[in-house]
Amino acid sequence: MSSNALEICLKCQEIISSTSSHIKCDSGICEQVYHRKCTGLNEDQLRMIDTVQNLNWKCDVCVLKVQNVSKLSQCLEKCLREHEKRLEVLEMGLQKRSKLDDPQTPPLCPFLPNTVGRKAVTITVVFVLLTTVLGIVLATTTNLFGKTLNQSKLGDVDDSRQNIPINSTIDMDNIGGGLILRFVERQQWLAQPPQKKLPDLQLPVGLVIVLPTNTDNCTTQAACVFRVRLRQTFDIESLQEDDIAFNFLIGADGNVYVGRGWDQVGAHMTGYNSRSLSLAYIGSFQTQKPSDKQLSVTHLLLQRGVKLGKISPNYKLTAASKLEPSLTQYKADALYHSFGNWSHWS
Repeated sequence: MSSNALEICLKCQEIISSTSSHIKCDSGICEQVYHRKCTGLNEDQLRMIDTVQNLNWKCDVCVLKVQNVSKLSQCLEKCLREHEKRLEVLEMGLQKRSKLDDPQTPPLCPFLPNTVGRKAVTITVVFVLLTTVLGIVLATTTNLFGKTLNQSKLGDVDDSRQNIPINSTIDMDNIGGGLILRFVERQQWLAQPPQKKLPDLQLPVGLVIVLPTNTDNCTTQAACVFRVRLRQTFDIESLQEDDIAFNFLIGADGNVYVGRGWDQVGAHMTGYNSRSLSLAYIGSFQTQKPSDKQLSVTHLLLQRGVKLGKISPNYKLTAASKLEPSLTQYKADALYHSFGNWSHWS
């Protein structure tokens, strides 16, 4: 390895000249330079790093950072599992208690004889039913009268809006077809703000890249929020990115979690970030296939992107491992095989 500028070895703090034998950390985190003698490796090991393809060397600082992040992730995962177990035990206890506590039905009118009590209740029920029917008739008549007045003033109005859950964004174009595109916005999954202003994408993009997050899978919104939040922390603090790397993340709960969104450049793959959108599926998918919900929501998300002018109508959908086959973090054969018969799959 050679360099035209002088650098300092972080191990011995001595200057590395252009003629010095040195090696660079390939972790993708610090990329600092060390004397080859300061790495603690023997000549055979150094020669193997130079000759074997895809064999990288990481410095002690980067190795320690990765280990610390892994320990933190394991600790948080353990806490989440314990919390879910406690909820299951509590729910089972409540179910058992509801079965045991089956009180005897009290008499209809304890202060009257049985026959009198039954007659009184019967009369009351009939009266309530008649009152309810009369109220429905009056309400229907009022609605029809009001609608007639509105139409005479404003013309025919077709209000087909559906009830939308609070704190959710729904693609209204697909309600009624059985599939709903539901976005979980950044403030809902407690996202950190970006470290700096992110560059804008040149829209529409012609390439959509699918890839895994390489985390555990999730089937509930609570678990998926935890996975997405943890992934953003890893991208910012360990990979030194400005924000979570992906444009969108799709969970097995059927929700789409907004990362960098439609308009900002992602950090999912060097060389393709400025001309593509990334769809990251929460999980690893080496052998496990994505859920039917994830695939159905992907269809709706792509259609939505084309409709909004964010994705080109003749876009290509491709696997990250096809663009960078040497990088193991993009390996997810079970995920990619699920798109084999899609029309835009490349």
